[in-house]
Amino acid sequence: MIYLQNLTRRFGGRVVLNGLSHRFPEQGCIGLVGVNGSGKSTLLNILCGLDEPDDGSVIKPRDVVIGYLPQEPNPNPMPTLLEEALGGAEYILGLQNRLTEVLALMENSCTDAVAKEYDHIMHELTYLDGFSIESEAKELLCGLGFKTTDFDKDPKTLSGGWRMRIELVRLFLKKPNFLVLDEPTNHLDLPSMEWVERFLKNFRGCLVFVSHDRSLINRLATNILHLHHGEMNAYVGNYDKFLEAYELEQEQIQAQKQNLGAKAQQVQSFVDRFRASASKARQVQSRVKMLQKLYDADTNLKVDDKNPPMSVKLECAKKSGRVVLQAKDLSIGYATPLVKKLSFKLERGQKLAIVGANGIGKSTLIKTLLDITPKLDGSVELGHKVDIAYFAQDQLDYLAPKATMLENVMQLNQHLSMGQARSMLGAFLFKGDDVFKPLNVLSGGEKNRVGLCCLLAKKANTLILDEPTNHLDMQSIDILAESLSVFEGTVLFVSHNRSFIDDVATHILGLNARGQTLLVEGDLERFEAKAAQVEFCWN
Repeated sequence: MIYLQNLTRRFGGRVVLNGLSHRFPEQGCIGLVGVNGSGKSTLLNILCGLDEPDDGSVIKPRDVVIGYLPQEPNPNPMPTLLEEALGGAEYILGLQNRLTEVLALMENSCTDAVAKEYDHIMHELTYLDGFSIESEAKELLCGLGFKTTDFDKDPKTLSGGWRMRIELVRLFLKKPNFLVLDEPTNHLDLPSMEWVERFLKNFRGCLVFVSHDRSLINRLATNILHLHHGEMNAYVGNYDKFLEAYELEQEQIQAQKQNLGAKAQQVQSFVDRFRASASKARQVQSRVKMLQKLYDADTNLKVDDKNPPMSVKLECAKKSGRVVLQAKDLSIGYATPLVKKLSFKLERGQKLAIVGANGIGKSTLIKTLLDITPKLDGSVELGHKVDIAYFAQDQLDYLAPKATMLENVMQLNQHLSMGQARSMLGAFLFKGDDVFKPLNVLSGGEKNRVGLCCLLAKKANTLILDEPTNHLDMQSIDILAESLSVFEGTVLFVSHNRSFIDDVATHILGLNARGQTLLVEGDLERFEAKAAQVEFCWN
């Protein structure tokens, strides 16, 4: 399909991609993995022609149709949502328009050339399901959570997340045979993620994707490409299979390095012992050459030097009472209720995940429990000695964007010394003078880590988190999940990352479009089984 030939890309003095050569198959689901900064997005941009390599080339066949999901929605969309979605089928729409013209020509004079063009257009439209493109567009939009009443809406009235869903539909309607996706499930709720996953599993071409959702890569990927030290290695199987193979490789490399070190020590001892002996001069010279070869071999064996992981230890300054929070007959929403008559009790030590489609009221529920958004009816009572720390999706709205990250952390806990605050930021990988950077110059991932650090600084016994894994890499997500799971306090959170939910949650609270709720003890699989049993439609 597509062939990389000695591909090299540098940024400043750093080589990000170093002489990569790889042939992508015509079909397959390939997960691209590597630590932050390893060059994943750079490689995807080069594949899509959005960036150029410094050396080497990307060889593409003429019939390849590359589909790429942009980072931002189209700034100048068509007047309606449906028209904007259909814009992705530009080639098919062009064929349909030409077909109309050719049919008009055939009415007057059906030459061999006109007939041949007619046959070609009909073949292309049939192969691409072009005659049902509008029906397909509507089906795709509904699969991603849109309603038929939304089709005539102006896309500019929608949120960024919903507009990115339109971009996904545009991409699928383009009918690519080589699909490149960078975090395809960002901005999607769990039901939409499941729909996209089913679509991608049935994709007939080659899919190359990056994701920080470990469970998605495990379910979707048939092969893994690992970027590391500027090099790229291929593995058969999903992410877990890759980890097993990679860890075995690292153990073998460590063993080889130890053997080389032991041999080098023996050779060096011989050289040191007989360096001054004239009778051993030739042997010493031979050993010196051997020693250099051993050192070169050791240098070429690269051991994993991945970025240091976050080191998150969540502490409670004081213990709460047994009942942390209790909602009774709670109705939430704005002009119209989103959820009615919700009653549940959150006890100390429980980890409650809130799930449901986008727009169903998950964030509204959190803000109502925190009294940020007024409740429509019912009551919310906090338990004895409950101390809450809140992590919002729009975390910067709750911090000081012009203040430094160090100032933000210290403002949240007046009892922290500068040394303690810097130590906490260090646990989130902020070192040296980094702590004096203002928040508004940080990347999305860095802002998220500062927000989590501020959460840690409060030493609260109850954590309420709205999408805490946004912009975090897979390793950081795993470490955060482990920290929350052993946290002695209580956690209530919203997330669309299945792995994260299953690693943290002890209970699942589902919301649906009818304003109904379902509370289940256990993980998502148990929740889904119970939802099916009681006919609770949460997607």
